[in-house]
Amino acid sequence: MLHELLLALLGYTGDLIIDERERQHSVGFSPDDSISDHCTFKLAPDISFISPEERDIIENIIKLGFYYRELDRFAAKSRNLSWIRSKNESPLSQTSEFLKETVGNQSVYRRAIANGIVEFLSIYRSAVLHIEQKLMADSLPILATVTQGLHKFLLFFQPLYELILEIERDGIYGGKLLNLLYKRSHCGVPELQTCIKRLLWHGHQVMYNQLTCWMVYGILHDQYAEFFISREQKKNSEHEPSHTNNIQKMAHVSNSDQSLSDWYMGFSISMGMLPEYIPVCVAESILFAGKAIRVLRNPSSSFRSVDVLTHQETGPQTYKESLRKKPSLNTTLTGDELLPQSEADKIESRLKTLQESSEFHKRSFEEAIGSIRTIAASHLWQLVVVRADLNGHLKAIKDYFLLAKGDFFQSFLEESRELMRLPPRQSTAEADLMVPFRMAMTKTISDDKYISKVSLRVNIRSNQVDGGLSALSDTSLDGWDGISLEYSVDWPLQLFFTEEVLTRYRRIFQYLLRLKRTQMELEKSWESVMQQGHLDFAKRHNNREYTKTSQQRQHHPRPMWWVREHMVFLIRNLQFYIQVDVIESQWNILQSHIKESRDFTDLVGFHQAYLSALISQSFLDIGSVSRILDGIMKLCLQFCWKIENQEDDASIDELERITEEYNKKSNSLYTILRSSRLAGSQRAPFLRRFLLRLNFNSYFEATAHDVMNVMRPPPAFKRLQL
Repeated sequence: MLHELLLALLGYTGDLIIDERERQHSVGFSPDDSISDHCTFKLAPDISFISPEERDIIENIIKLGFYYRELDRFAAKSRNLSWIRSKNESPLSQTSEFLKETVGNQSVYRRAIANGIVEFLSIYRSAVLHIEQKLMADSLPILATVTQGLHKFLLFFQPLYELILEIERDGIYGGKLLNLLYKRSHCGVPELQTCIKRLLWHGHQVMYNQLTCWMVYGILHDQYAEFFISREQKKNSEHEPSHTNNIQKMAHVSNSDQSLSDWYMGFSISMGMLPEYIPVCVAESILFAGKAIRVLRNPSSSFRSVDVLTHQETGPQTYKESLRKKPSLNTTLTGDELLPQSEADKIESRLKTLQESSEFHKRSFEEAIGSIRTIAASHLWQLVVVRADLNGHLKAIKDYFLLAKGDFFQSFLEESRELMRLPPRQSTAEADLMVPFRMAMTKTISDDKYISKVSLRVNIRSNQVDGGLSALSDTSLDGWDGISLEYSVDWPLQLFFTEEVLTRYRRIFQYLLRLKRTQMELEKSWESVMQQGHLDFAKRHNNREYTKTSQQRQHHPRPMWWVREHMVFLIRNLQFYIQVDVIESQWNILQSHIKESRDFTDLVGFHQAYLSALISQSFLDIGSVSRILDGIMKLCLQFCWKIENQEDDASIDELERITEEYNKKSNSLYTILRSSRLAGSQRAPFLRRFLLRLNFNSYFEATAHDVMNVMRPPPAFKRLQL
């Protein structure tokens, strides 16, 4: 009976101790069968020489044998490597068959937990062997000796069995398995707590290996989709977001292989596999660090470093020096240069320290991840800011998208003025406009290496073609409203200048170009009418010709120019406010942040804040204000075109209508801008200066008061006095 009992404790039943499950299935059961949800080891019912008390003791002890067998079966199934195919099979067919047959059964995390279970089973077997040796050596009470020797295993074998039963029943694997073990490790039984923590340690070994692959080499090693960093699946939907299409377009243009698509669309946090004891912010740092390492280790073959500094200290002064020094231009870089081996070893060492720890310490883990993220962000900053000359590109975008090169755009608008008086032709509008664009480049730009990255685009809506002003919406100036710029962004600057960022720049550019064009037309209208006035004067005195049109041009000279002066006054002050108070001040703030920052993500945040400030302080995000401003610019253009072509009384009536509408919109603009919601807020810190310039003689305040009281304004030309 002794050996029958000892064999049963190791999972082998016989005549004395039977397995009810085997009796029910005469054929027997396969090792791949599911785990039984209750103990099936029983003492044979036909045994009569054992007392009821002894029967209870034996049946309680042989539960350990049942738990041992089920744990051993789970470990064997989880550690089974028979799915590894022969090397002669096609890798493609091997992968497809593997995905179909083994994804649901195989798990590296389960395999690691199984290794821990095997450790405990080995200790248990040693304990059973020791009991056998004691009983064979001395005449000791069998049941008392067995119970005393295996009592401690009763404390954690049943919880372990319940654990694997839950894992099998619910199909738990990966990060979910770590989460389950972490919850079970918080218990009041020291032996069980030690056991579960050991299993959790085995699971963490897999996690740390995956973290090392990801954060040291930028490789996602996750064969069964168990890691909380996952590669996003490609979508075949016809309704994919435009952001995805824009990124793919940029990646194609810049020849940056997969680095751009991997950065934005390639990887994400799998919340289902993220253990609850790892905060989302830490997971985001892990995601960022891995993506940054991928970029640093896989530079584009077309990338040429602008500035290589082998020994660069931190701090603003070093950054300034880096912009001045250019020891090696057009240098092709490798991954080892962008991420030195010493830095990779430092990252690996931090993870190795965590891996070797016997317990998981949340604070130590978060500190290590934070330091690794800092290393990755610093080297990515070095790549983007110093080697890729970020500041030079920012300056170029400011020059062209924010109209800092005023002489270039003045020349461009002058050269294209006659062309833009005509409705655009959809088929040739862009080609037509490229002629004055290139002429302006030739005249004003002598040495600018960034101009080759700037290209002109004209997007014309169908209702703006050959339709003139009558076919336009209230917020469009004319058919040339769709002029925009494109900027060719090379690797790795797509990480900074995303399509979303360039779209925001284009929006600001179109607004500033409309403003610049309106200001130029107001100036040119003065020149045109004065020139026509001189011609009329010469004809009147030389040829004694004094036509009706000439009389009309002289009939209202002063009131017309009062209107024009008010338009010029508002447009110029608006230009000054945007270019100086908004753009230049925000540019200086951005430059100070660039010089002080050493973190790429901080830099992206500063740039986003810079763009948001440009848009908000220029009122582009307030629909009512932007519509009024667009309406004012449209009225100014209509005024200029009408005043240059006065031919009959209808033109005078139209000018009066334009003037009256302009007064309403300008007064409404002033009323909205001086409201406490805008002038009293921090969204536009220099707005009060703009309002002070507009209302320096209290004219706007007085006329706005009339509008607020719904009073009919006095005759247009009489009340327009400075």
